[in-house]
Amino acid sequence: MRGRVYGRDHDDPGPRRGQRYAQLVGGPLDGLLLDITGWTPDEITTGAALETALGRYGPGGRTLYAPRPGDPHRFDWTGDSR
Repeated sequence: MRGRVYGRDHDDPGPRRGQRYAQLVGGPLDGLLLDITGWTPDEITTGAALETALGRYGPGGRTLYAPRPGDPHRFDWTGDSR
């Protein structure tokens, strides 16, 4: 798996061995990887509200991602929130 990981610096080398990632699909964080290492099945099912200035609400806003049914290694964008 290649790509940049959400929450890491731009110069970070990307995904690390031994970690689990979900690919963010759609929305302002499309293509980034989310480190889900250590997440429980319930946490994965819940999805993520990720801070970003790139979403509808700008700085301080969050963009929402939920696991794709049948593919918990892809989280689809579901909208933005304050």
